[in-house]
Amino acid sequence: MYKNIIWDFDGTLFNTYPVMANIFKDTLERKGIEEPLNEIVKQMKVSMSSAFNYYENKYRIDSNFLDEYHIRRKEAEMQQSKPFEGIVDICKYIYSTNRQNYLYTHRGESAIKLLKMFGLYDYFSDFITLEHGFERKPSPDALHHLINKHNMSHSESIMIGDRDLDILAAHNAGITACYFTEGDEISNHADYNISDFKQLYSII
Repeated sequence: MYKNIIWDFDGTLFNTYPVMANIFKDTLERKGIEEPLNEIVKQMKVSMSSAFNYYENKYRIDSNFLDEYHIRRKEAEMQQSKPFEGIVDICKYIYSTNRQNYLYTHRGESAIKLLKMFGLYDYFSDFITLEHGFERKPSPDALHHLINKHNMSHSESIMIGDRDLDILAAHNAGITACYFTEGDEISNHADYNISDFKQLYSII
């Protein structure tokens, strides 16, 4: 049984990629640039910095573009972002069975705001966000911090994420890794692969 469940945010707890990608696509179109939505999502799922670098190199987008995107994204996210189906129930279940949910995300304080908006915040014991300044995944530094701070057993800890970065960060920290996808792809690096959060009940 896993007593410590560490969650990624974007694409794992919350289905934010459609919101982010649509805003990015619309911002590109305002500059006269057409780009397929699925390609934008693909780049974002590598990492947000990877997506920015990709389109900066491809279209020479500048800091003004990124500033505009971030402003519009922040407004849209609070109105349109929602947790994946089953997330509220599984986080509540973990909490009610005297186990711990933790958040580890590269996103900033907006992640905390969204958790509060959907009644998830009180199910979490601690949070690592952009503001903490840890080296980005797949570095294990933030996970080591959580593990040491809360005296976690490595064998009783699992990280759930939707990208290879999450899986590699977990393994680099010596804990179990679970890969979530809405599609049928799998991560060969993960200990578990799921496409529905109901599957977690038999894992954790």
